[in-house]
Amino acid sequence: MRVISAHDIEAVMRFRDLIETLRRAFRTGAQYPKPLECAIERPEGEPPSRLLVEPAWNDFKAQGTSEKGFIGTKITSHTLGASPSADTRQTGVYLLQSGKTGEPLAVIDGHYLNLWRTAATSALASFYLSREDSSKLLVIGANRLAAYLINAHADVRSIKQVLVWDEDPLAAQRLVKHMRSTALDIRVTDDLAGAVSGADIICHANEAAEPTIKGEWLQEGCHLDMPVTTADRAFRCDGITMDMARIFVGSPLEAAETAESRQEGERSTLTPEIAAYLAELCQGSKAGRRFYNQITLFKSAGSPLEDLATAGHIFLRT
Repeated sequence: MRVISAHDIEAVMRFRDLIETLRRAFRTGAQYPKPLECAIERPEGEPPSRLLVEPAWNDFKAQGTSEKGFIGTKITSHTLGASPSADTRQTGVYLLQSGKTGEPLAVIDGHYLNLWRTAATSALASFYLSREDSSKLLVIGANRLAAYLINAHADVRSIKQVLVWDEDPLAAQRLVKHMRSTALDIRVTDDLAGAVSGADIICHANEAAEPTIKGEWLQEGCHLDMPVTTADRAFRCDGITMDMARIFVGSPLEAAETAESRQEGERSTLTPEIAAYLAELCQGSKAGRRFYNQITLFKSAGSPLEDLATAGHIFLRT
């Protein structure tokens, strides 16, 4: 059995390849039960934690053979960061097994698998939902995931300008400095409303407790990307935005959570209609963006299918 570290993952991964792997995975599907989630009690004053166990396996019956495919289980602990701009302390591993024999094949760094999977899924959704001529990307939040989201979105759209906003300007400056080696024109902004109104794609990377994006700021035709990285599944936008946008989610489970995830005092005036799941977009059974000026919103907390596909992708390249 191999141990695949964060360094091993970074050495072989390319977003363009992973996005195509995920597209194929959404087209073919996988089997997975509801994840097992356990709350871990801590002493007073310490941030809460949870343990998440997420198994999945390729649909061997549907494909008619057990000769190809994997069984996998992600085991992750989540501890909330001290501030919205701080990384959630998310540690864990992914156990990958042979689909035919169940033999353990690899233990993979779960945190870096999650970074690559989250960003690639966001970019895959953007392929179907953002305008093809999108060139201005706004990233809200300067945590570790933000750099991955920037690179992933730049692989599906010709991004020419990136603005980064964070409640902590120093965090935004550190991210921009880190990204200077890329060919992107990336800058810090302190004008969130102005940055939102000028962006083609708005990617919400932080874990703000309150809605950050206001519908009155949005320009026609923009795309909002809202990956979820914590147990808090709330939308990071107000009810006006929810009413304006055509909403897409990663899976049926997330569709059920949508109506429950509104911030108090920021509720939509309409019951949200989920236009499609990401699998339906990849399979071509549902349409994504319908017209140029339409506002689209994608929200996903990830799924065991995505983790299994990403783990197999990593294993076959290391």
